[in-house]
Amino acid sequence: MKIYSTLLMALMMFGSATLTAKERQFYQIKIYHLKTKAQETLVDNYLEKTFLPALHHAGIKQAGVFKPVTADTAEIRIYVLIPFQSLEQFVNLDKTLQADKSFQTNGKDYTDAAWNNIPYTRIESILLQAFPGMPILEAPALKAPKNERVYELRSYESPSEKYHVNKVKMFNTGDEIGIFRNLNFNAVFYASVISGPRMPNLMYMTTFNNKEDRDEHWKAFSADPKWKTLSAMEEYSHNVSKSEILFLRPTDYSDL
Repeated sequence: MKIYSTLLMALMMFGSATLTAKERQFYQIKIYHLKTKAQETLVDNYLEKTFLPALHHAGIKQAGVFKPVTADTAEIRIYVLIPFQSLEQFVNLDKTLQADKSFQTNGKDYTDAAWNNIPYTRIESILLQAFPGMPILEAPALKAPKNERVYELRSYESPSEKYHVNKVKMFNTGDEIGIFRNLNFNAVFYASVISGPRMPNLMYMTTFNNKEDRDEHWKAFSADPKWKTLSAMEEYSHNVSKSEILFLRPTDYSDL
């Protein structure tokens, strides 16, 4: 299968095709770009009542649905995070969903929308592979209500493929993941982007009860002796050329 072969080549290019690759999950981040509130309502209903239940039937029990904490004045966005056990599961998802009878009967307002009354402007897709240091998605252990939580999605672009591999090494071998874990950042995933509009880069998501909780955690991270030592190491210098931070909040129906 052409898509499958292309993705495998991407894994090799970024130094991620190891003997343990099958044990590490793959993630898709789908970003719905919308123009109107009516579209938002339609997509929300589809995701809650049709898409997520179909994922659950397919054995994908924990998918996340998020919206920006601060709304964009130019467009409405909905982020969907889907974990996969393999590339084959990802490639076959559409076929799996089409075989689900409840998926076929529910959500027709979305699936059968007319060309001049479409439910979204475009769908953007990013495919990632989990880091060895955290091979499986983890649901956050938070106490606050979902409407107060802050999920921080970070993207670190690197100047070249080699620098990207170096930054990934910093998280795994350098144990940047361990620093986050020791400080209870409630990470959902750490992963390399293997197909997307901005490469080479990695992305990860940490979660907090609220904005104050988030700020306190990052203050502790900046002051952490292990982080100060790691960030000062020459071997990890210049491995990030651009970083982006996006604050998200889970929908009421999100699994995460």
